[in-house]
Amino acid sequence: MKDMTIRLIKLSTVLVLLGLFNISLIAQSGESNIDRKNPHLEKHEAAVQLIVNEKPFLMLAGETGNSSASDLNYMNTIWPSIKKMHLNSLLVPVYWELIEPVEGKYDFTLVDSIIFNARDNNIKLVFLWFGTWKNSMSCYVPYWIKVDQKRFPRSRSKEGIAQEIVTPFSDECMKADAKTFAALMKHIKSIDEKENTVLMMQVENEIGMLPDARDYCDESNKLFHKDVPEELIAYLISNKDKLVPELFAVWEKNGFKTKGTWEDIFGKGLHTDEIFTAWYFGKYVNYVTEAGKKEYSLPMYVNAALIRPGYKPGQYPSAGPLPHLFDVWKAAAPQIDFLSPDIYFKSFVEWTTKFNRQGNPMFIPEVGNDQSLANAFYAFAEHNIMGYSPFSIESLENPENNQVANGYKVLEQLTPLIIENQGKGNMRGVLLDSADEKKQIKLGDYIFNFSHAYSWKYAARTEGDNPRFGGMIIMLSPDEFLIAGRGLIVTFQTNSDYIAGIASIDEGYYENGKWIAGLRMNGDQSHQGRHLNLPGNIFSMQKVKLYKYK
Repeated sequence: MKDMTIRLIKLSTVLVLLGLFNISLIAQSGESNIDRKNPHLEKHEAAVQLIVNEKPFLMLAGETGNSSASDLNYMNTIWPSIKKMHLNSLLVPVYWELIEPVEGKYDFTLVDSIIFNARDNNIKLVFLWFGTWKNSMSCYVPYWIKVDQKRFPRSRSKEGIAQEIVTPFSDECMKADAKTFAALMKHIKSIDEKENTVLMMQVENEIGMLPDARDYCDESNKLFHKDVPEELIAYLISNKDKLVPELFAVWEKNGFKTKGTWEDIFGKGLHTDEIFTAWYFGKYVNYVTEAGKKEYSLPMYVNAALIRPGYKPGQYPSAGPLPHLFDVWKAAAPQIDFLSPDIYFKSFVEWTTKFNRQGNPMFIPEVGNDQSLANAFYAFAEHNIMGYSPFSIESLENPENNQVANGYKVLEQLTPLIIENQGKGNMRGVLLDSADEKKQIKLGDYIFNFSHAYSWKYAARTEGDNPRFGGMIIMLSPDEFLIAGRGLIVTFQTNSDYIAGIASIDEGYYENGKWIAGLRMNGDQSHQGRHLNLPGNIFSMQKVKLYKYK
């Protein structure tokens, strides 16, 4: 009887524990479902997509000027032009100095107004947290931080001169930044979790150390001569075969050491100064990001100011989330979801390719608004980007008929098709200019030879010599392809002994996801069946059907 009682007690205990375990699983599942109703990232084939309201979302975006969001009256004037340019998203700064002018007292008036106005205009938002750093400098920290240099010490140059940069070795500033960022995320959640107007957060802006590759404040000097943290060493060891080539080469050159100071592990030089600083920038940002995500877990990223050709660490904003430092940032800041480039150089292909490594989700948060929007067509197809965003978008003239409006009008129609094909290997992008006038792409059973439109002697020239033209190609079926962009001449070959023939080329557009055919592009428009021609004066799309013959 005693044994039976003991067995019953044990059985009851197990059943209770199982019940509690099931309740726990249900609770976790419920929490997970709630989180997945918020904007989040999901892997789709070889791409990573932004999911909004449980569907993939492609951002046809623009970024406002740095000071634009500091005045409600000014912001109220820009919404009509944003809509005329076919934007569906806007990147907008939020400023620490205006949110917390007095320590511990928050004012979210500007944030609220931007969210409500965006919602009224059916525009989604990405907020840019101008916190401790903006373009290396600490110009957006509140006055009470700027004047209290004992509590919030500055970075110092090699000569010991204080910089307009709060040092990343300031625990006090890190905690203050994190506290305010967490309050901001909590507030956004309270007014926007159901509507999902705010899609993502950029944490800080173009972090980087100047005028040297590292900070020379007392705390920095002390840590630089200590051993490399075990956390970074463990990452290097466990990811040895997957490290970016630049970091692997530096570690290899020093014998793959796993114990020692920064110079013991990585050698002496500016490169080690930069690696050291990147680690502590990353740890700082990770602390701020983690605090924000605990309140409202939206996707969060950091953006990078890029390196001018020939510049060395210290001559550019050093130690930011640059491709050669990817592993340092990933080890230091696991709360950050991805790293993104701000591209103002002509070398757009080079930089997008460098950032498209190690499975890094691709987003182009800032490009010069004078760059060709052909870049967007290329990046959406070639790198499966989540979004593209020209800077100071409201300053562009003629919003109904500028290149952003014309390009986004076509990309808006193509969005369902792009989303469907992301990561499947069915899309490719092409960019052509005076430095690269030809490009060959293999897709399915065919080879596509792209030439700059101005290389054809009969092409109408509306701009100077060889402006940047480009676009995308999407395989719709084994013999049917959609080509969109501007300024492209395309000829066709097969991967076999057969000759590629043009069955038909139709100009057209998409309406509610359905293809509406327009002109049949034959005769003079296809050079008597020799090629497909996308004019250089406007963004457009054509559908081509091919066949094979001998």
